[in-house]
Amino acid sequence: MSGLPTNNSISDFHSSSVSLLPNQFRGVKPKLMVSEGDKVKVGQALFFDKTKPDVKWPSPANGFVKEIKFGPRRVIEKIEIAIEGKETLKHGTLSKEQIKSSNKDTILGHILNANLFPLIRQRPFNKVADPNCDPRDIFISGYNSAPLAVDIHPILERNKEAFQLGLTALSKLTSGEVFLTLKEAIDFEDVQVQTIAGPHPSGNVGIQIHHIKPLKPNEVIWTMNAQHVITLGRLFESGIYDPKIIVSIGGSGADKPDFAKALMGTKIESFLDNQSSNKPVRIISGDVLTGHTVERHDFIGFYDSSITIIDDKVDRPFLGMLSPGSSKTKYSLTNTFLTLTNTFFNFTTSQNGEKRAMVPINAWEKVLPMDILPNPLYRAILAQDVEEMEQLGIWECDDEDFALCSFACPSKIDVGKVIRDGLDLLEQEG
Repeated sequence: MSGLPTNNSISDFHSSSVSLLPNQFRGVKPKLMVSEGDKVKVGQALFFDKTKPDVKWPSPANGFVKEIKFGPRRVIEKIEIAIEGKETLKHGTLSKEQIKSSNKDTILGHILNANLFPLIRQRPFNKVADPNCDPRDIFISGYNSAPLAVDIHPILERNKEAFQLGLTALSKLTSGEVFLTLKEAIDFEDVQVQTIAGPHPSGNVGIQIHHIKPLKPNEVIWTMNAQHVITLGRLFESGIYDPKIIVSIGGSGADKPDFAKALMGTKIESFLDNQSSNKPVRIISGDVLTGHTVERHDFIGFYDSSITIIDDKVDRPFLGMLSPGSSKTKYSLTNTFLTLTNTFFNFTTSQNGEKRAMVPINAWEKVLPMDILPNPLYRAILAQDVEEMEQLGIWECDDEDFALCSFACPSKIDVGKVIRDGLDLLEQEG
């Protein structure tokens, strides 16, 4: 995909405000711990989950609560913090040896007290983890294969000590193993390092779980973003919450693709200072396959580390349905995966057609590297046949793993959304 940042330097991006969006966390019932006008420090709890009161979300900045936005039925949609100063909550520090000699309750309590537990998610259902669960294993993907994603490898090389502390801490939270996947091997302790290669979605943690140690019914696995492991390590290293992450800015609509160091929850317009505003573009928080559309006044998602900008101008050719096209003018999966040159595609928001009847021609199977039959699973979900869904392996699935199926589908079916509907149904059935 065109618009890949080629400059290895990282710019510092500053924002006047940051925000947390409680309604983006699946299954969470938020309860406010602050009011508009309150002063907050970095790391101070802004809200907690009513179903898991120990799990609290930290403020990514020092300042005051500028706005709390409520939606229908007073659902909390946004907590915006106006940035003033850099005052941070302080916590105790632990060395690697102290972490190794500590038990699970001590390490878990340290993370909960620092309000950083929401950085950990769990499978199935890909939601914020439950601290009362004993995860079978913990998986961390250190390989971003998504379009225009940040290259994690050099970030880990620069932050090896903090990352190692985070790994050692996570190893105390499970009776099983901690698995780390990388594109090139790096020596780390207290973890099983796996090296992987290949096109997207090989970097998805769900794909890696499937091939390394598949998830079975009634099992729980915790997962964590590699950059958040560094954040966790810095908590034990320095006793503070460091909310800065590396974000990639790119896409066919980006004039100056770049890498930026910014606070979690930074305002989108802060990333667009060097981008043109004179052309129609679609801005996405996250990658182009799994992200969500945002406006300039919105904020980057809690788990996102990409801002994707793609052209929103679609030129519809006259009688285009009669044109057979060519390898130069039409997108093709064959051309993408078998090309011998580094050809970049200038993707736009065009779907190149409307939703059509479903025709099973193995388009989904070609881009899904899992031993799962997507067509029968899709039909079982539509029929709400929970027993058949389980037999077809829905416990291992997540909507992000089926994003390429949606992209490649000739019928324009949003396969990922259907998978999410199936997971929601499975969770409701208990």
